[in-house]
Amino acid sequence: MQPPSAPDAVAASPLVRLTRASKRYSNGTVALRDMSLGVRRGEFVSLLGPSGCGKSTALRMMAGLLEPSAGAIEWPADAKRASEHTRDVSFVFQEPTLMPWATVFDNVHLPLRIAGVSRAQADGDVRSALALVGLSRFADVYPRELSGGMKMRASIARAMVTRPRLLLMDEPFAALDEMTRAKLNDDVLRLWSELGLTVAFVTHNVWEAVYLSTRVVVMAARPGRVVEDIRIDGPQPRLESFRTAPLYTEQCVRVSAALKETLSDVGADH
Repeated sequence: MQPPSAPDAVAASPLVRLTRASKRYSNGTVALRDMSLGVRRGEFVSLLGPSGCGKSTALRMMAGLLEPSAGAIEWPADAKRASEHTRDVSFVFQEPTLMPWATVFDNVHLPLRIAGVSRAQADGDVRSALALVGLSRFADVYPRELSGGMKMRASIARAMVTRPRLLLMDEPFAALDEMTRAKLNDDVLRLWSELGLTVAFVTHNVWEAVYLSTRVVVMAARPGRVVEDIRIDGPQPRLESFRTAPLYTEQCVRVSAALKETLSDVGADH
């Protein structure tokens, strides 16, 4: 299944939407203030901004892991709260967070096991998820036997085993070397395209954001809010040659300029 073309995605109603969402933590820190953002079906949206600007907080709100202090998180098409969409959303964290005592198969099975699906019943789904990320031959090995990139692939397989509508990724490749990171970028784009996913992706890397995304949302320094929403033009599916195309460089420069502007825009609650 191919993602919608850009005009189709723009026309569609958001899959998930933050409406004037704010988050104040118990220690008084205001992570987000009046943040409004819609992520439409089939989009690949990257959140980019200074450290501490609330990117991860926004992602956790979409996942239903955090409740806003004010405002709302909505799934407009279904008129449900985010917390009611646990099977529709999967989350990939910066660290793979694999259980060291369990095999790769059992790590990937975990979301289904929590949902009451036995190991035998889940066998086909788990093996399909492992095949999606190229780990079919590693089902019976333990995390300690995997490279950093392979551990992240296992984490992505675990996220994909429930076939989510929305995949949330919080700086998943930040700790990896550049070659591994570039390969996993391409792998995620392939999954996004082939499975018709909607992806919200947090990164600090301008070049990564532009390469992956149909939109880059630039956030202000704390308290976080959207300051620029930039549509990214480029061929779909992405090809390696896009990384050296003038259009790619131009868009990276534009996003970098927007990001630089936020560094002088620090709110009173910082």
